Amino acid sequence: MIYVVRHGQTELNNAFALQGRSDHPLNETGVAQARTTGEELARLGIAFDHAYSSPLQRAIQTAELVAPGAPVTVDQRLIEMDYGPYEGADLKNPASEIITFFSDFVHNPAPEGMEQLSSVVARTGAFVEELAGEQGNVLVSTHAIAMKGILEYLTPGSNGAYWSKNIANCAVYVVDNHGGSLGVPKELVLD
Repeated sequence: MIYVVRHGQTELNNAFALQGRSDHPLNETGVAQARTTGEELARLGIAFDHAYSSPLQRAIQTAELVAPGAPVTVDQRLIEMDYGPYEGADLKNPASEIITFFSDFVHNPAPEGMEQLSSVVARTGAFVEELAGEQGNVLVSTHAIAMKGILEYLTPGSNGAYWSKNIANCAVYVVDNHGGSLGVPKELVLD
């Protein structure tokens, strides 16, 4: 099985800023979220044989807390969307082009200087294809938009449904991984 998790909270998440590829650590709440997620998965009998993470420290910290003892491999393809000139933008008072993009991800291309969603899907999809057939339980620790790219890639006919879905810090999706074929992701609701 593959378990895809969004990293825990950071101060920029708390401040409603576009964090993107800036490298911020988990805050106290984020550490608690990741630790609790790991404990809840362990309580369900889920232990991880391996973990993969974005190169950003908030994702690495999350992987280490959710899958303690599992070796963590960093993969650049799991990094968050490149927000370019909008990195750090205040989401409480965003630029008009950000409002347009976020209002309809499917029909509005990312503003100039930002990575396009098709690029996010291509790189994260290539990553998950390499996991097909991997034995045991695998954790993938990444970011909201990168995670949505994985979910879009693995869900035929989603037609962009995940782009507008809120994915909370430390949300977990599980993907069947048997005989070299990957299943459709399902959200794992933890208590």
